[in-house]
Amino acid sequence: MAGQNPMNFAADPSIDPTEVAKFAAMADEWWDPEGKFKPLHQFNPIRLGFIRRHLMAHFDLDERLRQPLAGLRLLDIGCGGGLLSVPMARLGAEVTGVDAAEANIGTARHHASQIGIEVDFRHSSSESLLAAETKPFDVILNMEVIEHTADRQSFLQSCTDLLAPGGMMIIATLNRTRKAQALAIFAAEQILRWLPPGTHEYEKLVRPDEIRQPLESFGLEVTGPFGVAFNPLTRTWSEGRDVAINYMMVAVKG
Repeated sequence: MAGQNPMNFAADPSIDPTEVAKFAAMADEWWDPEGKFKPLHQFNPIRLGFIRRHLMAHFDLDERLRQPLAGLRLLDIGCGGGLLSVPMARLGAEVTGVDAAEANIGTARHHASQIGIEVDFRHSSSESLLAAETKPFDVILNMEVIEHTADRQSFLQSCTDLLAPGGMMIIATLNRTRKAQALAIFAAEQILRWLPPGTHEYEKLVRPDEIRQPLESFGLEVTGPFGVAFNPLTRTWSEGRDVAINYMMVAVKG
């Protein structure tokens, strides 16, 4: 990673340099719907619908408005190429997108500038952002990133500290189950090649209680998990009860 990411990893315990390098190597493909991030593009409508629904209800927003999220300060932590940051900005939120891979931030900035969307993309981490920020965020999107961190406790603590009182954090990740290992890792990566081999490591997957317990100890009220399932025949995602593979959770700061 020399020359790619000048961050001081020793000062950011949640950052795993190997994981950063893995996604930096694919940075040019973030916005290619047929590229290595194709599964994420397919997943994005479900993520966006879930996020929008929960934000509307929690902040009592007007669904009829063109930019219903106007006035909300939103952090997309582990933003990658900006697949969530950009639509959140389109909905009116003041968005900060943070990623530990400098190449990802370059891709995100380039895409946003091409389509005229304003997002504050930063090459940073949750810990470094906490040290630099003086104003908390109303919303934190913590989507498909926690399973790539080196220190979940530090990551969740810093995210909590970045969240304003009354704010909402939405988390999405993969469950550490044998079903997830068989389908989301072995089948998806090794057989079907929907994801590059090595995208996920079974030991780093996160069970819901491993998110709920620390967040509740930090004073957040946690709901979920909410299941998300993929239909390989129709190649579509849907919300459901099965949390054995993909799931989402919602946490509110009192």
